[in-house]
Amino acid sequence: MIVHSRSEHARGAAAARHLQARARRYLAALGQEDVEVSVLLVGDASIRQLNRTWRGRDHATDVLSFPQGGAPSAAVRPRRARARTAREPIAPLGDIVISLETAERVARRAGRSVRAELDRYLAHGLLHLLGHDHHRARDARRMAEAEDALVGEGMVSKAAGVRRGGAARRAARVELRG
Repeated sequence: MIVHSRSEHARGAAAARHLQARARRYLAALGQEDVEVSVLLVGDASIRQLNRTWRGRDHATDVLSFPQGGAPSAAVRPRRARARTAREPIAPLGDIVISLETAERVARRAGRSVRAELDRYLAHGLLHLLGHDHHRARDARRMAEAEDALVGEGMVSKAAGVRRGGAARRAARVELRG
């Protein structure tokens, strides 16, 4: 797997490195060894501009996901880690943009660490890239369970419910609620 991360926020360098390592862990737990993902940390002004441009919503948000390419070749389910052979292509999964300022604000209000908040946003963004959505109550429940599983210790067992659907093929730019 290839995970790119960078920060356009003055205070985000360490958080970007943390999210890169965390993304690798989450992708491995999801059985997504042959994908490429990028994670970008920005401030509220930048994510507001992206939200306005891509979703028509003129406000800052916490996380945006931009799927790329097609579905990974294997079904999305946990599998044993194995060495990648030279013949296996890396599939571009997509890009995740996270507002560090929103994470700091929400974490402070909720009494959580900023890293814990960023981990949740990353899990949420990855699940969107893999086809999860939360427009219907049933889908929102499934996505919340998979997100909780990734962020918590039961990553592999519960996150197995991740699926690829039509949402992954279109640009799903969805705000994390709550």
